Amino acid sequence: MYRRLKATKDCYITNKIIRNSFRATDANTGEAASLDLFKLYDESNISGDDTPIELTRILIKFDLDPLRALTSSILDFSSPSFKCELKLHDVYGGQTLPSNFKTIVFPLSQSFDEGVGRDVTKFQDIDAANFLTASISGDSAIAWFLSGANKQGLLGSDDIDIIASGNLSDGNGIVDLWESQTFTNGTEDLSVDITTIVSGVLAGQIPDHGFRISFSGSQETDDKTRFVKRFSSRHNSNTRKRPEIAVKYNDSIQDHHSSFFFNMSGSLFLNNFERGAAANIVSGSSLAKVSGNDSLTLKLVTGSYSKSITASQHSVGDLFMTGVYSASFAINTFGTDLVNAADTIADFATKSGSIEFTTYWNSTDGTVGFHTGSVVIKKPITTGFANTATRYTVNITNIKQSYRPGRTVNLRFVAYDADEKVAAKKFPLYRTSEIATNCHYQIRDAYSNDIIIPFDTTDNSTLMSTDSDGMSFDIFTSDFEVGRSYEADVMIKHGESDQIFKSVGGIFRIDP
Repeated sequence: MYRRLKATKDCYITNKIIRNSFRATDANTGEAASLDLFKLYDESNISGDDTPIELTRILIKFDLDPLRALTSSILDFSSPSFKCELKLHDVYGGQTLPSNFKTIVFPLSQSFDEGVGRDVTKFQDIDAANFLTASISGDSAIAWFLSGANKQGLLGSDDIDIIASGNLSDGNGIVDLWESQTFTNGTEDLSVDITTIVSGVLAGQIPDHGFRISFSGSQETDDKTRFVKRFSSRHNSNTRKRPEIAVKYNDSIQDHHSSFFFNMSGSLFLNNFERGAAANIVSGSSLAKVSGNDSLTLKLVTGSYSKSITASQHSVGDLFMTGVYSASFAINTFGTDLVNAADTIADFATKSGSIEFTTYWNSTDGTVGFHTGSVVIKKPITTGFANTATRYTVNITNIKQSYRPGRTVNLRFVAYDADEKVAAKKFPLYRTSEIATNCHYQIRDAYSNDIIIPFDTTDNSTLMSTDSDGMSFDIFTSDFEVGRSYEADVMIKHGESDQIFKSVGGIFRIDP
């Protein structure tokens, strides 16, 4: 799962000196197209300060509700595969640019209002938030505890603006809750890992007020000028450059009914539905739910050979998936298990290349049967040296021309061996897809060619799920811009070979 969370409010606050006479501490930039980060040292004159410092700090808030909606079903934010990255895009426009500087990101301890200010030249638009005021409640202004949203302290304190550290009850004690990034050239995008902060917010331990982004503390107070680093704001006309949180999470399900091999661990899955909705299996006179770990048994039988494996309700992280069960195991052809009195599993596998097993999903005591099926387990493919990858014919079979926002769309991907010889027949022919267990997707803007969701082979957030019919992945239409068109690319990794297929299945659009 790869999600793109949008900003719901952003601005930057400043104490800029105007006409060498006063500071614009009440100025607001809530509807400006950019988020400007600068620090000026002794560049202006103002009474009472021989070496004045002028600076800005960025405030930004994101909508985390799309993640909250998933925490009860598939998203375990304590899982090591859960990653969140704060991304701001540089909007360099030929202006003077600082280099070799460091930014720091803090979670905010109190809420702020975005405001409607646009003047980023004379800073004459007055509104909250600004350098002195965080928000307006009724007719009253709510001030920062220290001007510039600069009062920092321990998580849980009620008199701070930003949270510097805290105890998240994870056994690690008090830890730093800020993140930083160093900019060498100054043209780089901001890309900061905020997984710990977002996890803390989803757990209800950190308040959900957003972030403050600034130069590091020492660089705000030294004797150097840094002017001006600009990021795109959420009001920028280029929607593809707006701020986002990229959420990565490996929730793929790899079922090996069609790709199970001897001497290799694999997984078989069982799904249960009630009137079209996923539901846990029930058993016994009380119709008790079959759930949790070690809750049923999978038995494999062929001839006189049988093998029982403990199975469980499938979990993603610590979250059990309703109506989904799995068992993981391997069959060792070098063991002493007998198919019959004369031959071993290895003998049969060598002679036929594969063996079909009947599968029985039963209660743990074996007295109640839930499902009977089959699986073909194959001998591993061994050939002379061949450096030519399989040529695939690929497609996304169910893609539509347009989708509405707010939908979760499951897209089905199939791949066929282009060199497979298929006998001509008069009746309709159903071809079985190859199963690629290391298959990733990417989403691009169809016209600008900008990559919206990249191939992620590190955290595997774009790894496709597999089943007997092929591969699949989900897209969340709310994560894309309305009115734009997109297309999917697919990468099949096989050994050291990566095959990339462009614009698979055609173009789709997000309608209003």
